[in-house]
Amino acid sequence: MLVGEASVDDVYSIMQKAQENDKIKYVVVEINSYGGSPVAGMEMMTAFKNFKKPVVVFARNGIASAAYLAATGAQTIFASVATDVGSIGVTASYLENVEKNRKEGLEYIDLSVGKYKDTGDPNRPISNEEKQLIMRDCEILHEQFISAVATNRNLDIDKVRELADGSTMLGEAALKNGLIDRIGDAYDVVTFLTEKMGEEVKICWQN
Repeated sequence: MLVGEASVDDVYSIMQKAQENDKIKYVVVEINSYGGSPVAGMEMMTAFKNFKKPVVVFARNGIASAAYLAATGAQTIFASVATDVGSIGVTASYLENVEKNRKEGLEYIDLSVGKYKDTGDPNRPISNEEKQLIMRDCEILHEQFISAVATNRNLDIDKVRELADGSTMLGEAALKNGLIDRIGDAYDVVTFLTEKMGEEVKICWQN
């Protein structure tokens, strides 16, 4: 079982060791995250999908946004009734400092080359054109997210699009909507694997 904070490289390394160990039959990944980089989410999702041994994910408090995207690469997803699941959406929002800087007597000096080079700098107002550029990319990423969930979870893409408003849902609703496979915790994962393998299961924790 993978546990603790981990980068994509950490996950790759541990899964490679698991792949080479004939005694390991499944990889169980604990996820407790409300998201992060879409690139990291896609990379982990792909790693789980391409792994030659079955991957089981179980979620703690939250499995949302990029963390949920990553989890969809697993064969089986567990979550508790109280776990926040989903948040199929994309954000590039930020806090603008223009008024704060003005009150503090600070002046923004633009020394960039390229019309859009400093797009998103919080120390100057954003233009409508820049907003459109950012939203264009957010919408592209959103469609990629929706498509990945629909494919990995074997769901109708229009159904996923209806769910993809950026909100999370609790475990029972996530199960009903096909975003997870089972309600349960680490103990239920052990029971599930014992039934699958027909023998006693021992989980080896990896940090």
